[in-house]
Amino acid sequence: MSDRDVKSEVTDKYSLRGRVFHKLRDDILNGKYKENEELREAAVGEEMGVSRTPVREAFRQLELEGLLQIVPNKGAYVTGITVKDVKDIYAIRSLLEGLCARWATENISREQMEEMEENIYLSEFHAGKGHAQQLAELDNQFHDILYAASNSKMLEHVLREFHEYVLRVRRKTLSDDARGVQSNAEHRQIMEAIRQRDADLAEQLANAHIRKAYRNMVKSGLYEAYEETESADGKQAEQEN
Repeated sequence: MSDRDVKSEVTDKYSLRGRVFHKLRDDILNGKYKENEELREAAVGEEMGVSRTPVREAFRQLELEGLLQIVPNKGAYVTGITVKDVKDIYAIRSLLEGLCARWATENISREQMEEMEENIYLSEFHAGKGHAQQLAELDNQFHDILYAASNSKMLEHVLREFHEYVLRVRRKTLSDDARGVQSNAEHRQIMEAIRQRDADLAEQLANAHIRKAYRNMVKSGLYEAYEETESADGKQAEQEN
């Protein structure tokens, strides 16, 4: 089996290797495993009811994604997503989302445009009702529609990966109702630019939308969220000692 085949099987959600990889990846991104925490093949395998082989292969793939560091003769340690990583992700994502919106103006189908319109309509409805959870879900769906409309599986894959990387911290900083309303208004502007086939404007609006989202994340407690985690880890360590 080639390296490409191994990677494909490891990242396939339906294979045994894939299930182990995605479970570990989700646990790291959701904060179950903390930064610098050691992961042991035997312990993870026992917890998941699998042998050490799929765990070892998942570790290698997680190292390639920058979520794990394997130190020879020592062990595997969680790297996770740091505050700087979040900042970098949003800087890169703002450029890629702009490109995505540009390509969407060229490739969006009538059905996708209708999905986008319905998404914004539902978002406005739930914003009026103060339904924060539904707004967050619809926000995710809007970007999913936009990614698909770009008609680029490579761009869609990268943007979805970035989105997953920051999902945990987004959940902690999306409680600002005013931002939810403003975000949907920005979605509507992007949609109208795409409808008018104005690629330049769509790109500018999508780029600015992600930059505003990052600024709001900082304002709503990005650094505090990480400080709380570090503080909790410190207290736990003191109790264990």
